Amino acid sequence: MARREKLAKTNAMRELERGGVAYQAQTYEDDGSIATGYGLHVAEALGEDPDTAFKTLVTVTPSGGHVVCCVPVGLEVDLKKAAAAAGEKSLSMLPMRDLEPTTGYIRGGCSPVGMKRQFPTIIDETATLFDEIGISGGRRGLSLRVDPEALARFLGATFADITREGA
Repeated sequence: MARREKLAKTNAMRELERGGVAYQAQTYEDDGSIATGYGLHVAEALGEDPDTAFKTLVTVTPSGGHVVCCVPVGLEVDLKKAAAAAGEKSLSMLPMRDLEPTTGYIRGGCSPVGMKRQFPTIIDETATLFDEIGISGGRRGLSLRVDPEALARFLGATFADITREGA
């Protein structure tokens, strides 16, 4: 009988366990070749409804702080709506070169859980329509299914309308 390969834990998994938040880990093949539409690719690879798969985007405030936005993979973050929800005058996207030094995560593997520091987090309100949503597990090739309400409580996150239709 073949032994099941043990899945190496990520910071995101350890943090959720520490906080008593249940999750289901899902793995998928990732050769690093997909850049654009990565979240949609992941949802398809896992057989998930793209509306339930959320990507993690990190933004910068005018004062140099950071706000994390979790939005469905098929939509784009609306920076004006997100700024209003965060109580900021404006937000801009964190330059890609700053992602790993700021969060500890790489593009395609950025999770709202287990960053170097916990930043204010906004989850698009559509997450509340589902019993579970998918978020990055903290590395490419790993997704975590989690209750959005439990995730928000653990992160101290808020739900708000922060998306717009887009590519």
